[in-house]
Amino acid sequence: MADLKQLARRIFHETLAAIDIPATMQRKLWRTGTQLHCDGAIFDLRNFEKLRVVAIGKAAHAMVDGLALVLMPFVRFEGVVSAPTAARRPLPGVKYFAAGHPMPNEESWKAAEAILALLRGCDEKTLVFFLLSGGGSALVELPLDSRLTLEDVRQLNHALVTCGAPIEEINTVRKHVSAVKGGRLAVAANHATKITLAVSDVPAGKESALASGPTLPDPTTVADAKRVLEEYSLREKLPAILRRRFDEGKIPETPKAEALAFQNAHFMLLLGMDDLFHPAHHAAEAKGFIACCDNSTDDWPVEKAAGYLLDQLEELRRTHRGQRVALIADGEVSSPVTGDGIGGRNSAFVLACVEKIAEKKIAVLSAGTDGLDGNSPGAGAVADGETLEMARAIGLDPGDAFRRSDAFTFFSRFEDVIVTGPTGNNLRDLRILIAEP
Repeated sequence: MADLKQLARRIFHETLAAIDIPATMQRKLWRTGTQLHCDGAIFDLRNFEKLRVVAIGKAAHAMVDGLALVLMPFVRFEGVVSAPTAARRPLPGVKYFAAGHPMPNEESWKAAEAILALLRGCDEKTLVFFLLSGGGSALVELPLDSRLTLEDVRQLNHALVTCGAPIEEINTVRKHVSAVKGGRLAVAANHATKITLAVSDVPAGKESALASGPTLPDPTTVADAKRVLEEYSLREKLPAILRRRFDEGKIPETPKAEALAFQNAHFMLLLGMDDLFHPAHHAAEAKGFIACCDNSTDDWPVEKAAGYLLDQLEELRRTHRGQRVALIADGEVSSPVTGDGIGGRNSAFVLACVEKIAEKKIAVLSAGTDGLDGNSPGAGAVADGETLEMARAIGLDPGDAFRRSDAFTFFSRFEDVIVTGPTGNNLRDLRILIAEP
């Protein structure tokens, strides 16, 4: 069954190769002379005296490079880029910050200050590009309450990312305590023309959760944020200053759709769910699998998602007897941290499948398209029907590893971790379940 694991790996890597951000940027955003075409709208660059670029997220470098290919050499811009890695080819006029993820660091704070300073100089003759991708919530951060320290912000983020809440609920809280989230960057460039281009790692229709929605109207409220704190028992984990502000009703509401800042603002999804499914589906079919896509398990608890998707795979096998089948799924499963091990939601998902697929001609892969999985150096893991037997032969218990949040360590023993390094992209997590008759 080693071949099945290899096939799953190849489908994943071919999918990554097909998601090229600069090429997509040039396909969906193009220029004829001074006319810039964007999602059906046309902007005449002669109408603007200043061009500004703010890029936030794991795909920030690729997005800036793609935009530069569209605009240069005829147009130069000033900008700020905050990403988890340093730029390989820095552009003139652009300030770069190697910020923290999943926890904000000093560079995250400095990046937020630099972005706000850049936007303060914007007026009606300014065109601002906001290039957003996943991870932006940690990579740029500055609290609304100036009394909060970086350590306070890190304390809040740790509580949020380890509580098991879906990303939109995590970001509901973040938006209401941040000076740069929940539409507040749009307000900072109030009178400028704003174009937001997004590489999304959030569910379709919930784009305001991407990077905590710094340029979009916020559909959530302070009451929603308080509900999240209550539901996930987070109140006592908040910094004392923040806890008092919530208790005293002093958390201000985020900007809503009727605000002036959004009257001259435009949003375009550069890459989303379909852009991930299509190449994965094609890669699976090219290897002789009858493939089906499923996005119904987004935000499900990891064990429930594992059981459901494996049931779907078995249904595919029954429907297409005697043939290879593949189930492609995306989204983020909920995997609360319950131990002090090494791993993340992707390797945890595969670990949850190990006993269920034992002795079956099935392989399961789950990995982040950003190349990251929790606190591990990997993107995810892959397993097959022989994994359980191999684990028991060396005294490993998948259930114990799962409880200790130690999936990466478990799969490292078999060289079944997926390690890509940061990919410079960040669509959703990808799960590939394949089976032979």
